[in-house]
Amino acid sequence: MAEQQKKQPVFVKVEQLRPGANGLNLTVKVVSSKMIMQRGRSDGTQGRQMRIAELLVGDETGMIVFTARNDQVDLMKEGATVILRNAKIDMFKGSMRLAVDKWGRVEVTEPASFTVKEDCNLSLIEFELVNVVEE
Repeated sequence: MAEQQKKQPVFVKVEQLRPGANGLNLTVKVVSSKMIMQRGRSDGTQGRQMRIAELLVGDETGMIVFTARNDQVDLMKEGATVILRNAKIDMFKGSMRLAVDKWGRVEVTEPASFTVKEDCNLSLIEFELVNVVEE
């Protein structure tokens, strides 16, 4: 078998995110976090624990809401710089949300030198699904 060449990951900026995008790699800072849901007991005696938090993450080009689940909630503290690998865009009530599912990875990294552009929140832009019929 021939050895496969590993491709270098292509990193994108927040301003480049579009609805339906997936396989995204980003380096972002966590601006704020808010716990949305917590189920189960922390001692693990009653089934699986499930936690969901919404975090505002961004880079020098803009910000977006990131939906963190379970272990991701612990990794993504306010002020932390994280690398999101194989992230995707989910749509929620017409707005974009960034998420990393089981096929992706969240890694805490060295603090980044950029400052987050807080006046450009992509999650505040509302999108409408339009079906195009070609004749």
